[in-house]
Amino acid sequence: MTITQPDLSVFETVESEVRSYCRGWPTIFDRAQGAHMYDEDGHTYLDFFAGAGTLNYGHNNPVLKRALIDYLERDGVVHGLDMSTGAKRAFLETFRDVILQPRGMDHKVMFPGPTGTNAVEAALKLARKVKGRESIVSFTNAFHGMSLGSLAVTGNAFKRAGAGIPLVHGTPMPFDDYLDGATPDFVWFERLLEDQGSGLNKPAAVIVETVQGEGGINVARASWLRALSELCKRHDMLLIVDDIQMGCGRTGAFFSFEEAGIQPDIITLSKSIGGYGMPLALTLFRPELDVWEPGEHNGTFRGNNPAFVTATAALQTYWADGQMEKQTLSRGEQVESVLKAIADEHPGDVAEFRGRGLVWGLEFHDKNRAGAVARRAFELGLLIETSGPQSEVVKLLPSLTITPEELDEGLRILARAVRETD
Repeated sequence: MTITQPDLSVFETVESEVRSYCRGWPTIFDRAQGAHMYDEDGHTYLDFFAGAGTLNYGHNNPVLKRALIDYLERDGVVHGLDMSTGAKRAFLETFRDVILQPRGMDHKVMFPGPTGTNAVEAALKLARKVKGRESIVSFTNAFHGMSLGSLAVTGNAFKRAGAGIPLVHGTPMPFDDYLDGATPDFVWFERLLEDQGSGLNKPAAVIVETVQGEGGINVARASWLRALSELCKRHDMLLIVDDIQMGCGRTGAFFSFEEAGIQPDIITLSKSIGGYGMPLALTLFRPELDVWEPGEHNGTFRGNNPAFVTATAALQTYWADGQMEKQTLSRGEQVESVLKAIADEHPGDVAEFRGRGLVWGLEFHDKNRAGAVARRAFELGLLIETSGPQSEVVKLLPSLTITPEELDEGLRILARAVRETD
């Protein structure tokens, strides 16, 4: 694909230097549909990024778009704070009936604000309020958001440094297999909890991602998650699962922790819960934890009614019959087989491939190789990003509604990009 260098002057002169994704994809996108994006020059790109996991149902999904247009055309409430609206009622009823009750969950639903970090901040704040303790345990290579509380439980040194102040009240522990099997799971964590001389303040909660997306597609074993859940129960700590990127079906089941057979005390959701890319975030928690006073935690955009509309349509369309999970797992097998072939073709270059459902990572020994592959993929018409502490992992995050043919096309481009960056 020949890409004409676009006029980016207004972005470079007016917009902040903090912009990032646009640097890796130097074009001006104009429209998008399904698994594809199109730039102003008419080039087509297969999207294996999906809004960093926000577009599980693809760009401008026609079913969700119709629901949104109908709502707006009848002058449905757009901004409602936390007032009761018909759109919110429909979402809560659908979420209860389609997601919570079939899974034996009675968690309360809180709308903390429109983003994932809002959901995490509310979760941390609630855990501390319930337990009367300050400390939160997180894990190596975790990512939970960019506001100060979320940064305090995030592992990435570059992102933490941006805070400009000490990030306190968070304690990191080794994620699953972080020590390459050198010690049994949680032996260090439990010893610190039991030893009165360890210096560890008893935590209010533990926060974990079942698959660390930004951390490099690190997949926790179901047995490790179950052991963590039991550890939290033994030591009177709340278990928070951050399902912001891996929830809403990304790993197969609606919640990424379902495979492990656990039920967290608190769950955070955002990104694809809105369905259409509309900002929406939820903090879910067991009913006995609902100790908030009215207005004790609020936010101007915590009641995004257009997002309620598209979220409800997504749940009704894709989660009422159980087919989405089966489709995602099938597509995941398709990805896994191609990544294995790439690894077999480049045994000296590929360190590992790993993932679940439709989130996968391809790690290279050369830490700069993943970036080179992503750049070449863009030139060939595929949008992929990198992740990991040194951006050493190519991250695949296609929409769940992608067709087998589209998935195969993108994987062929990826294989070519790896081949052409040898």
